[in-house]
Amino acid sequence: MKQEKAIVVFSGGQDSTTCLFWAQKQFQEVEAVTFNYGQRHSLEIECAKEITKELGVKHHILDMSLLNQLAPNALTRDDIVIKQEQGQLPTTFVDGRNLLFLSFAAVLAKQIGAKHIVTGVCETDFSGYPDCRDVFIKSLNVTLNLAMDYQFVIDTPLMWLNKAETWELADELGAFDYVREKTLTCYNGVKGDGCGECPACHLRKRGLIEYLRKKEGVMNG
Repeated sequence: MKQEKAIVVFSGGQDSTTCLFWAQKQFQEVEAVTFNYGQRHSLEIECAKEITKELGVKHHILDMSLLNQLAPNALTRDDIVIKQEQGQLPTTFVDGRNLLFLSFAAVLAKQIGAKHIVTGVCETDFSGYPDCRDVFIKSLNVTLNLAMDYQFVIDTPLMWLNKAETWELADELGAFDYVREKTLTCYNGVKGDGCGECPACHLRKRGLIEYLRKKEGVMNG
């Protein structure tokens, strides 16, 4: 039996789109929220709009431009190079992003009567981001419940999956081709398989190749 209502933190990328398909299987009603924080590419927001429209999901877009003022980073600034030096967080890390996104998603969720917040954070392929860790999500879940006296559940269906396993989940949900062709993961704003050069594209492609090899092996086995 499906649970009542959820809101999906949605960027239009591979992970959040897989989560959106997952949520539609799990909940009677699903809405999505996208945050405009001054991303390099407005295409990300346009992509999120297109996907939610095609899937018939009510879509909220919240202005989070203050985040760019507080924490300049390679996702919002053309003059910051996308890189990761040994022992340091990548320049794509945005201080406080998931803390703020999930907190605002929770405020919205309470207003629309949703008790589940679905996010695609993942500790397996998380590039060292501290706000993608399971311990952070569990801690924030408790804090949000106390802050608003409301029983939220933060669902993280990808938390322990690597990229190959995320592709596998999309396939199990009947969404493999859709996720591959319609989503925008690339830091350079290229939909589908992306630019092939940026770290996000490398991670996505490695996972895709690994999953397709596994699938082929199963079929041939």
